[in-house]
Parts: sequence; structure tokens; C-alpha cells
Amino acid sequence: MTTRTPRTTVSATANTTGSTGPGSTRPARTGPGSTRPPGRQDRRRPSAAVHRGPHHWFAERLLAVLSGRRPVHSLIGHTIGPAYDQLITLAPADPPRERPYDVRRLSPVIHGCGRFVPGPGVIEAFARIATGDRLTALAFRLEQGPDLRWRCAAVELHGPRP
Repeated sequence: MTTRTPRTTVSATANTTGSTGPGSTRPARTGPGSTRPPGRQDRRRPSAAVHRGPHHWFAERLLAVLSGRRPVHSLIGHTIGPAYDQLITLAPADPPRERPYDVRRLSPVIHGCGRFVPGPGVIEAFARIATGDRLTALAFRLEQGPDLRWRCAAVELHGPRP
């Protein structure tokens, strides 16, 4: 027969050890600037997505448009200059629709994404799009406007359409 020992609770107002983990006498920091929910006592941090930059966000959105999963007009506020016209010519003519699951149809994924910063407020980016064993190269240019928002200024696609 096992005996259980009762858990002791620690006062939330005591501050003697300097740690905030389990069994700590220091109160947990909550409120603005803290990612810890109220009442949580352990030190584990939630897994946060790594901020990878605007070129990753645009690569995902451009891939969705070029593969027909999203309509071209979904990027109308995120493009400037001739980029929107380039997207119209590169995107499939069929309207986007929900496709039934098909084993033969592989969905394209971004295999790698990189960037070059030629100057302040400009990113020239590239992405490798893998569809099965086929690779397609996507290149695009992002420019930061006076409102500090990034917009796509040019798009090029080389290889088979994703």
C-alpha cells in the first residue's frame, strides 16, 4: 500500500528564491509582455513560430495563387506596378475551386526560400517550389512603401507551372 503525501502550496506573495518554476516562492509574471497564462507555474515556453521575414509570407501567397488554390485578386493590395499583370498571366485560367483528393495530383510546396537585400526597403527573393520530383524557380521583388508595408513589385516563374 502506498501512502500519498499532500502537496503543499506556496504563498504567491513570497519572493525569496528568484525563480518562477514549480515550487517557486516567487509569483509568476503575468499581464502585458508575458506569454505565460495566469496561474501557470512551470517554466516551459509555448513553441512560437520563428519570424522568417516578409519574403516567406509572400512566397506562400504567390504559390497559392500560381497553383490555383487562391484567386489572383487575393493579392491585389499586396502588389504594385506590373506585378499584378504578371500574376494574371502566370496564374491558371481556371477559377480556384475545391479539388477532390487525388493521389496522382501532388500539391506544390516551398522547398526553400531565400533573399538578397540590395538596399534599404528592397528585398529580392527566390523560392524553390517542389511538386513531386519537379522543381520550379520563383523569383520576386518586394519593396517597402512609405507606410512600411511590403508589396510585391515583380514576379518571375521558371520551369513547369506548380
